[in-house]
Amino acid sequence: MEKDTICAFFSLTYLLTTFNPATMPEFYPAPALPEWTLDLLPPDPRRYMVEVGDYRMHVMEYGEGYPLLMVHGNPTWGFLYRKIVKELMGEGFRIILPDLIGLGYSEKPKSMESHSLQHHIDWLAKLIGQLDLESCICVNQDWGGAISMGALAQYPGLLKGLVVLNTVLGPPREGFKATGFHRFAHNHGLSDIAFRVFGFPQRMLHRVQGDPESIKGMVARSYYWPLRGMGNNAAPLALARMVPDDLDHPSVPVLEKVRSFTESFKGPTSLVWGMNDPILKKLLNRTKRMLPHASVRETQAGHFLQEEVPEEIAQAIREVRQQLASPA
Repeated sequence: MEKDTICAFFSLTYLLTTFNPATMPEFYPAPALPEWTLDLLPPDPRRYMVEVGDYRMHVMEYGEGYPLLMVHGNPTWGFLYRKIVKELMGEGFRIILPDLIGLGYSEKPKSMESHSLQHHIDWLAKLIGQLDLESCICVNQDWGGAISMGALAQYPGLLKGLVVLNTVLGPPREGFKATGFHRFAHNHGLSDIAFRVFGFPQRMLHRVQGDPESIKGMVARSYYWPLRGMGNNAAPLALARMVPDDLDHPSVPVLEKVRSFTESFKGPTSLVWGMNDPILKKLLNRTKRMLPHASVRETQAGHFLQEEVPEEIAQAIREVRQQLASPA
């Protein structure tokens, strides 16, 4: 607890001395992190909570310089990017790691009905609007892709560079078939028991990795811990059900807007893909067609490739930043 108290003190000191008071959002203290999680994170995170409507969002920041917004998906939190943060420390980035509402250490709606794709987009957009950004590079994965692109679409010109990791950036095609995981999530009854009672899938993240050993021990515990108990674990099932199971699903029109914004983006872009991802590996070709100017790295990682190939992701970020810095 002493270590966390010290981190909180320095986080608050930073926030009070470096943010412009005219644009500074109302920050609230962040909840304590377990010691085993703090030991795995890069040292001295600046941690705070920000009002984003009816809920408060947990954010970690590291470094100073060019804004780098890194957005996770289901059922993880900003901890997922810690290895990439370690790679980039001291390289002139202000690294911003929000936890999606309902996940990590952000506040958690008790009702699954509170979750929708548009709500998550609007919650993240409210955070972005309070961060005093004039430009940014966005890194996104899983639901963090559609959510971050939908949120950034509300701030024309803010997004300058993009690094896309295994994600979905548009609606499904006519005649599509949902993955087995998502078909199961839409099976009301059985999925409620599995997700809400037995903590699925956060107890089994290693099963979708290229190297199952990449998520084990205290790393696995750090993912599971903030979602333990039925009062805290509505989001994993709700976000799984946000994935369309037919073309009448309410996420489909929102994903249409995400696709339109994604296809309109012409700035420096890199795709880093885990080809051993049993959920999203097949979407690489579709994503390449949406972003034909992007460089592409295919890796042997699984779904949570931040755990397996942080060096490749960090290098993709550096290259996008270098392109932004180079004269046109």
